[in-house]
Amino acid sequence: MRVTQSMLTNNMLRNLSSSYNNLGKYMEQLSTGKKINRPSDDPVIAMKGMDYRTQVNQIEQFERNIGEVHNWMDNSDSALDKVQKGLERLRELAVQGANGTYEEGQRGNIAAEVDQIKEHLVELANTKVNNKFIFSGSATTGNGGEPPYELNEDGTFVTPINTNDVNIEVSDGTKIRVNVKPDSIFTEDLFKDLTDFSNALKDGTDDEAIGEFIGKIDTHIDNNVNARADLGARQNRIDLIENRVKEQLVTAKDMMSKNEDANMEEVIMNLTSQEAVHRAALSAGARIIQPSLLDFLR
Repeated sequence: MRVTQSMLTNNMLRNLSSSYNNLGKYMEQLSTGKKINRPSDDPVIAMKGMDYRTQVNQIEQFERNIGEVHNWMDNSDSALDKVQKGLERLRELAVQGANGTYEEGQRGNIAAEVDQIKEHLVELANTKVNNKFIFSGSATTGNGGEPPYELNEDGTFVTPINTNDVNIEVSDGTKIRVNVKPDSIFTEDLFKDLTDFSNALKDGTDDEAIGEFIGKIDTHIDNNVNARADLGARQNRIDLIENRVKEQLVTAKDMMSKNEDANMEEVIMNLTSQEAVHRAALSAGARIIQPSLLDFLR
């Protein structure tokens, strides 16, 4: 086969174009830090990258969910702590009220404090976090936006009907209950006992009858302690899950990085080598495109 000047020229231009493409590829990798910048660069890496990115996004969502769980549980525990203090104060008042040395007017003052604590417990029952009532089951908006718990003028207590669990997914296939059972603390019995206790103090009931409220309040204290213990157990579990999710996130990001991120040292070496090849190609091309015989016959 006869090699002509045009063949040499065309080959040289084609090779120079390929060299420019390689230079562009390495420059792009160097500037973006990625092995590929479009799926056509390497479909396999692109497909794996989509899977890894989906996994990372999912784990990051679990992290956000865990933050919501902490927010819900921490506020629940804080409210129950205040309930505990209120109940302990009520027990002290019951002990004082059962003391025969107290006069009727002094017992009336105790009754006034009991009424104030009772209203305080209603406020705690209607605790709101992120515009959600946390002690009303899954009906977190309450009764059409109104507080779920209500204390009537006659002392009767209205509790929410909804007692469903509020579950949040914290890892793949794992959901955890974040709320305290609405019917475990703020019950009709609690507020009925407090109303009866207050009335007994106001009516001048005998010491023994007032003393019976000590045992009733102890029962409500035990209920609150049990609810906090259950909540604490779930808080410990969510801490363990959070540590595992954080480790999964580190692993997932590492896998995504290994799949997508370019080895910068290797890219720089390839770029330097390609620049040398490109200069050599330009130098060789300059020798190929020499004046032809026709140029000397002019």
